[in-house]
Amino acid sequence: MNPFSLLAERWQPSAEMVRRAAFAALVMSVVIVVTGGAVRLTASGLGCTTWPRCTDDSLTPTAEMGFHGIVEFTNRMLTYVLSAAVGWAILAARSHRPWRRSLTKLGWAQFWLVMSNAVLGGITVLTGLNPYTVALHMIAAMGLVWVALLMWERSKEGDGPAKLAVARPIHQLSYVLVTVIGLLVAAGTLVTGAGHHPGTPKDNKIVPRIPIDYDRLAQFHADFAFIAVGLSIAVLFVLAAVKAPEPAKARAKELLVVLLLQGVLGFIQYFTDAPELMVGLHMLLASLTWIAALRIPLALRTRAIVDVPAARTLEPAAA
Repeated sequence: MNPFSLLAERWQPSAEMVRRAAFAALVMSVVIVVTGGAVRLTASGLGCTTWPRCTDDSLTPTAEMGFHGIVEFTNRMLTYVLSAAVGWAILAARSHRPWRRSLTKLGWAQFWLVMSNAVLGGITVLTGLNPYTVALHMIAAMGLVWVALLMWERSKEGDGPAKLAVARPIHQLSYVLVTVIGLLVAAGTLVTGAGHHPGTPKDNKIVPRIPIDYDRLAQFHADFAFIAVGLSIAVLFVLAAVKAPEPAKARAKELLVVLLLQGVLGFIQYFTDAPELMVGLHMLLASLTWIAALRIPLALRTRAIVDVPAARTLEPAAA
């Protein structure tokens, strides 16, 4: 017996509640990406001068730290909101009858990703906003989005073995598209590391930058965007040709729309010297693009609901 099994004996949330909890965790994983970007875009990356405390002598920002300290500390506090959302998802999945271990494991995976990314964020502060740790911080956040999305999607289906709805090469093509979108996001973090918003006021020259020409990195990122758009169009035509499930075709269309919006925004952003609001919107769309790509292969297979013997569902088990 442990606290999780004791709770499961007294509270059995519905499948709908489990889905809502998983969706809340997904929403918060996107929110933390956007608010993390807001810290950098408001030049508040070093608003708190150390970690885990805000200063050497104070856990919270002091009056002298002003606006930047408040912004940085608020983002740190949102990590607790994210943790609460993930905790709700874990408890709901653990207490649901029958207990689906696969969902519980995905919930705990989110928890450890949140904790590791919090530490990585602290390392980012302690290293003076090193652009490589900033990039890793963003990529780890996208990893959290991935797992949160997977838990939400899995909460809507069963635990039976995955059965492909299309030929295996078509399914593999969808993963190639996911890989390209992932590389596109990673390339975007390099542009950030050499770009206009290091995360501190412009008169602060101590923050290191990636020593590669910004225009070249922006072109490299744009080249990946063209590849991603071309591949997404190809996937859309292939899914139509093989009569793939309608949800998969709908998700491919959604990805193409978000990619085109992101591309237009990216070009406007480049030629207007990356205004803060546009960069923040670009980060939000990057999260939505990543989600849209990940949902395509998930729609190309099905998982049946597995019947669990009633006696087994009543047995307390370790979380």
